[in-house]
Amino acid sequence: MTKSYIPAANVPSRVEIPKVEFDGNKTNEPKVQLKRGRPMGSKNKNPRKKKKMGDENDKVQEEPNKEKNPQDDTEKYEISINYARDGKLWVRDEIDDVDGIFSFFVSKEIDHENDDPDPKSVSECQQRPDWEKWKTAMQIELLSLNKRDVFGPLVTTSKDVKPVGCKWVFVRKRNEKDEITRYKARLVAQGFSQRPGVDYEETYSPVMDAITFRYLMSLAASKNLEMYLMDVVTAYLYGSLDNNIYMKIPEGFKVPEALDSKSYEICAVKLQRSLYGLKQSGRMWYNRLSDYLLKKGYVYNEICPCVFIKKSPSGFVIIAVYVDDLNIIGTQKEIDDARTHMKEEFEMKDLGKTKFCLGLQIEHFQDGIFVHQSNYTKRIIKRFYMDKAHPLSTPMVNRSLNVDNDEILGPEVPYMSVIGGLMYLANCTRPDIAFATNLLARYNSSPTHRHWNGIKHIFRYLQGTIDLGLFYPRNSAFGLVGFADAGYLSDPHKSRSQTGYVFTIGGTAISWRSQKQTLVATSSNHAEMIALHEACRECMWLRSMTNHIQEASGIVSNKEPTTLFEDNAACVAQIKEGYIKNDRTKHIPPRFFSYTQELEKNKEVDIQYIRSSDNAA
Repeated sequence: MTKSYIPAANVPSRVEIPKVEFDGNKTNEPKVQLKRGRPMGSKNKNPRKKKKMGDENDKVQEEPNKEKNPQDDTEKYEISINYARDGKLWVRDEIDDVDGIFSFFVSKEIDHENDDPDPKSVSECQQRPDWEKWKTAMQIELLSLNKRDVFGPLVTTSKDVKPVGCKWVFVRKRNEKDEITRYKARLVAQGFSQRPGVDYEETYSPVMDAITFRYLMSLAASKNLEMYLMDVVTAYLYGSLDNNIYMKIPEGFKVPEALDSKSYEICAVKLQRSLYGLKQSGRMWYNRLSDYLLKKGYVYNEICPCVFIKKSPSGFVIIAVYVDDLNIIGTQKEIDDARTHMKEEFEMKDLGKTKFCLGLQIEHFQDGIFVHQSNYTKRIIKRFYMDKAHPLSTPMVNRSLNVDNDEILGPEVPYMSVIGGLMYLANCTRPDIAFATNLLARYNSSPTHRHWNGIKHIFRYLQGTIDLGLFYPRNSAFGLVGFADAGYLSDPHKSRSQTGYVFTIGGTAISWRSQKQTLVATSSNHAEMIALHEACRECMWLRSMTNHIQEASGIVSNKEPTTLFEDNAACVAQIKEGYIKNDRTKHIPPRFFSYTQELEKNKEVDIQYIRSSDNAA
């Protein structure tokens, strides 16, 4: 909970409670000042440059058996964008990896940006032909703020009271067909000006991860359940604030006639509800929603705190929460009851059957559920000018990424933006490009032509597999099965191996990972031990998550050990028969085999040998 202390002598004096209203003719927003630097479209050469390739044989031929297309010329950078046209500046961050959260926001940033970007300010909205739609969206937002009693009295501030700033955020919402369905305007607080320990303390708010959501879709398909989607209108505004937070008067707002222009500097409005942008707003909303669902008889577990389950004599219902999006899964009667009591407490939008959620396209068939991102795939292919490229049948080819003599690409090439878009796709529905994308993401700080060719190869593969996704069949054998593998010295320049694993339910993947190992493996057996250890850790979490959901729903859970396949016979023998310490294995840390052995002994997992050609990892 947050706390804010104001001495009695410094309590702001009340002036007047304003009726908040947007004045469309008044805009005093300051101009955004950009940091100094060189635009991405600059033609200046990159100062961080190594000498050019000296050996012609080191150049990579992408398609040796095909006639080279003019679009294949790496010097033309067909995946290049003139970022300078909208005033953006480029700062190349030297990072080693791109995780799932970062890649999601990068992909959202590049999405729909090239031809018709969303406006960044009120003044920019006023200059657009669709200004009336944006103005209507702003008026709807203000009505919601007044309806939820977000704004308290207008007060004069003192030196001890530091109000937070605010701004407008404009977004056009799209459906699964990439069509604009709604103009959305949000008044958000600038939470970066909040003071820790004074304006807020706890800010953590859980969200449902992609693995849990994929499991719930596989459960719905296997048990022939229904899936409905609901959206909470202005969800954050339902959260209460138990401390005093003040916000500057937004630009363009009408204030009482008695106040002069200086009032914008000396006055602030007190917030009575959580507002978008405050650091604790997400937590306040989650607490409000979870308290209500618990009162209605739902249960949840710390393993998956965003999955609320209610069982009844006639069936069960699961509410999967991702901020303000509620996926309701279960039998029809229980779903109808859940939709009814949610509408009684909150203003809801009933979106019908789940067809598009969290960027995923979800299609319901008689024999199962198909999850894919074909529209997103088409957009990023077109976004980076690869929509006319020749399709390929594999996401990568076996080639060296030795870049000692290669020239580093200039900042005009959006390497990290491309990696971010691919990582989002690989993390959600395309495990087939996970390894190739992870391999290329290691070179974000110093990409070369060779890495750029690798990215183009992935795009050509996507061009031929746009509609590929995950299909969860009906009435399938609902068992968790894992596959683990390791690529010994997949990065020979840094002596690092690669860990890969995938877990399936009904034959379709729900969890996967491909990442570089943090330790130097001295043998293939050592690398396989590390990979098996990581897979076992993921397996235990999956078992806990799936067992909780099944037991809370009244589904008989499988208590049998989870089968985990491994293609290294020596590694399997050491786990099954006991670790043999000798000169070749005595240096391996015990944690990599003791934990796996304990799970095998306790019948949590069952390590089985599988041929490399049959190993899905």
